[in-house]
Amino acid sequence: MPVDEARFRQLMGHFASGVTVVTTEYEGQLFGLTVSSFCSLSLRPPLVLICIDKQVRAHDAIAAAGRYAVNILEKHQEYLSRRFATPEIDKFTGIAWRFGQLGLPILEDTLAAFECRLTDTLPGGDHSIFVGEVQNAEIREGSPLIYYRRGYHELK
Repeated sequence: MPVDEARFRQLMGHFASGVTVVTTEYEGQLFGLTVSSFCSLSLRPPLVLICIDKQVRAHDAIAAAGRYAVNILEKHQEYLSRRFATPEIDKFTGIAWRFGQLGLPILEDTLAAFECRLTDTLPGGDHSIFVGEVQNAEIREGSPLIYYRRGYHELK
């Protein structure tokens, strides 16, 4: 039986995932978007991948900048997920952030932040798969924000 877009969304909603905000800087402009398609790829070298819709503004900025940061959201940061999921252009106003070691925007008080150098871009249907080598990382204590069946949850 063929799986249409609505059914595919329903199916994928049954997979719980952490929530991240991917950020980059290109030509003096900041870009960011909420991303749940994130995972580790390799230990040697340390590689992660993100999948980004080709239609969003941040897609071309990540490709051109050749670097990106992945901010793993903490359970009380649903507001960041919602903010960076909008098509709004200036998502960083009023948000606590700073530049990391690679000059990438890092959101404050997240569970972890990875600064990555883009090593590969692969086709993925209406998305691109961006593979990045982790160049710098920060880790904090806390619990993750979880997305499951179209809603936000906490680990209990």
